[in-house]
Amino acid sequence: MSRFRIAMTIAVLASLSASPALARGFGLGTVIGGMRAVLGRVLPHGGHRGHHLARESHSQEGRLQTAALEPQAMPDDRLGSPVARGQIVATAALAGWHDGRASSGWWRHNDGGYGWVGPLFWPFAFDDIYDYAVFDDRASFLGYGYRDIYAAIFVPYGRQDLASYRLDDASGGKQRKNVSLQELCGEAVNEIAGRTVEQIAQTIQPNDAQRAALADFAKASSQAAYIIRSSCPAQAPVTAPDRLTAMQDRIEAMITAMSLLRAPFANLYDLLNDEQKARLNERVASRKTAGAGGVACETEPPGGLQWPADDIEAGLHPDHRQQVALETLQSTTARAVDMLNRACPQAEALTPSARFSAADRRLIAMLQAVRQVKAALEDCLAILSDGQKAQLEAIGPKRSS
Repeated sequence: MSRFRIAMTIAVLASLSASPALARGFGLGTVIGGMRAVLGRVLPHGGHRGHHLARESHSQEGRLQTAALEPQAMPDDRLGSPVARGQIVATAALAGWHDGRASSGWWRHNDGGYGWVGPLFWPFAFDDIYDYAVFDDRASFLGYGYRDIYAAIFVPYGRQDLASYRLDDASGGKQRKNVSLQELCGEAVNEIAGRTVEQIAQTIQPNDAQRAALADFAKASSQAAYIIRSSCPAQAPVTAPDRLTAMQDRIEAMITAMSLLRAPFANLYDLLNDEQKARLNERVASRKTAGAGGVACETEPPGGLQWPADDIEAGLHPDHRQQVALETLQSTTARAVDMLNRACPQAEALTPSARFSAADRRLIAMLQAVRQVKAALEDCLAILSDGQKAQLEAIGPKRSS
């Protein structure tokens, strides 16, 4: 997704009344219902602001002409836990690899999660942003880095494996051991946004002024979740440049989403008293104790993901010009490693504001790394034959560990 498309997405969300048909296409009716249930819990029961939002919600309901506006139930509790989500992702990632017989895959993160599940990069992206910035659950967010770029170049999945991951399943049917790719991608936007707001509300027990700020954060969360959802690929990327483009789209959307979340959350946090901040910090500490937040980001590429120079030589038999281009690609990935290492937080970020900044730096570094590797890869592929390109694509699926 280009920055222009992201900006257009924000504009669509900000002007629902101008285009009811388009709003229905985004499924906004369901979100308004789900978010209304949350807003009802966090907004003051009286006052001009609460009545204004209620009138606005009813007006949108009428314009959208949809019956799907009843408050939505909160999702399964397992999706609120980073550890549980990591297990779900691992199951889904491995189900399409080696016929689901392997116990782990070579592109696995240190925390046991996976950055690629078939054609999808960064499952549960919104949850990972929120969990790191608000509750300092670092493992899922900071686990992303070089190995994901490597897995985009040397994909672990063959084309038949990728074809088994459906991206166009509008039926909502479950797959891959009772989890759908749509769920991993962030299809249930209203549930995702509602879950994050509910976690904060339960922790801080807001007063009236804080409920209004929390309502603003709820609306920003809904918009941010939509933007991330819109970065999910409509078709499976089947070449390395396509996969790097998918990474770029996803990361750009996450950066934009964070820019929407940061100010509303900072406003809410500034309204908290010391006791409420202490409760928030206690929840951070309890989640770390439970094993969700203790892993720092990867500062060195794992030994098993070194550049496959021998496989490239044996499969491609490059001539001198091609060898130079391949070596340039290799050196570019090495610079990407260094770039990502420098973007690793050197000290624990103790406040949400500091974590938002750290997350932003990390995502920007990843975006720069992906762009540089993609440019070098495209230059390399431009002088390879079709047969050599096929051999390059075959390197990843052949790996067994």
